[in-house]
Amino acid sequence: MALHKILISVGSNIDRETHTRAGLASLKCHFSDISCSSVYESEAVGFNGSAFYNLVVQAFTSLPVAQVNDTLKCIEREHGRTHTEKKFCSRTLDLDLLTYDQLVCSTPVVLPREEILYNAFVLKPLAELVPDDTHPVAGRTYQQLWQQFEDADQHLWPVDFTWRDV
Repeated sequence: MALHKILISVGSNIDRETHTRAGLASLKCHFSDISCSSVYESEAVGFNGSAFYNLVVQAFTSLPVAQVNDTLKCIEREHGRTHTEKKFCSRTLDLDLLTYDQLVCSTPVVLPREEILYNAFVLKPLAELVPDDTHPVAGRTYQQLWQQFEDADQHLWPVDFTWRDV
């Protein structure tokens, strides 16, 4: 059975530390060989709200892409996300599949996720965690993409985050 490398964006701006820890614990129950970037604090993008904690998780799975996406949405619901809220709003836990191997597709989910290229809170953790991996469409490494990132309005602050309970 082939294992697929997946990259997942994790974010929270409601009880951030609790939900970030719980989200990672749930990911460890569903996927294997979990590794994480540093945790970064970032301002809310697209709406006025509390700052987010963000990180990127690398994991491996034998599940097909649709089932991975369904699993992520299920984990979000288990941690208080209702999916009835509007696109840009506060949330307990936000899990987005960024990549699934080098797959490029538009269904059942858009891959690679478009926000990789325009949100610092996704690209910087990617550049840290998998700097030499290549973006499936842009054809450049995440480190190269981060070095060329020019949106001066997006600010990130590293968070001293210890995963002691996970």
